[in-house]
Amino acid sequence: MEQYDVPSLIRQAWEVRQANFENVIYFDYPTQTESITLTGRSCALNCAHCGGHYLKGMRSIEEIQIHGALNDRYPFRSALVSGGCTPEGKVPFLEHLEFLRDLKRDIRLNFHVGLLDNGEIPFLKNLADVVSFDFVADRETIREVYGLERGPEDYRRVFLALREILPVMPHLTLGLKGGEWSGEAAALEALDDMKAEGIVFNVFIPTPGTKYADRQPLPVEEVVRFLASARIRFPKIPLFLGCMRPKGRYRQSLDEAAVALGLNHLVMPTPGARRKAEELRLKIVRGEECCAL
Repeated sequence: MEQYDVPSLIRQAWEVRQANFENVIYFDYPTQTESITLTGRSCALNCAHCGGHYLKGMRSIEEIQIHGALNDRYPFRSALVSGGCTPEGKVPFLEHLEFLRDLKRDIRLNFHVGLLDNGEIPFLKNLADVVSFDFVADRETIREVYGLERGPEDYRRVFLALREILPVMPHLTLGLKGGEWSGEAAALEALDDMKAEGIVFNVFIPTPGTKYADRQPLPVEEVVRFLASARIRFPKIPLFLGCMRPKGRYRQSLDEAAVALGLNHLVMPTPGARRKAEELRLKIVRGEECCAL
């Protein structure tokens, strides 16, 4: 990453935010969004950064169906529909259309879908309220992290095809390749070219039991530089700091900087982020659902 005067860059990014947005910041605590895995704990890819670990914290179809049978309504207002991927790199939602259509009658749905074929995408119309789409723009990262022989053109194709029929919120994980920079700048350029209407930024977390368990996240100062540069590059669209980011002191530093450089949404922010927002005289609006919704 090119070196910058970080405080100056943060000030410039904040000025961009002030010129284009009201003095409001959204702090999202997604207690009213349930996470559902369509594949249980199974994933064919065993990705280097996840290894199926995050599926363990999601509800299975069976758990959701049991609750629906016992109660008149669900105890949540929306759901993140995700799961493990097939060997082709997509979440097999078509196998569960009846379940998903029943769910859609009562709540809003945010989908993770992966690299769908063009013929599968139309089935999301009138089913998904939004798609959260992980966007990758580096071929070697795709191969190393996901084990897929696909390229940035595949992510671009799916993103554009999805956006033809419903809102799409691209997600960009900084340091996805085991805590290394690997195509994040190219991803921003592609999203700029395709006129993305918002971007969610996540940060790689070394996760026990995965291929990247012994790696380190990107230096927080470099992440702050990148986010500030993104704020300047995208002056008029909402930018989000998503739920996937390291905890502890790293998160404390990152969250305060994210507020100071002008991001619009933070998911589960630290107390320091709230103090920074109050210091900057931002009105805090609390959300209770997934930030993409």
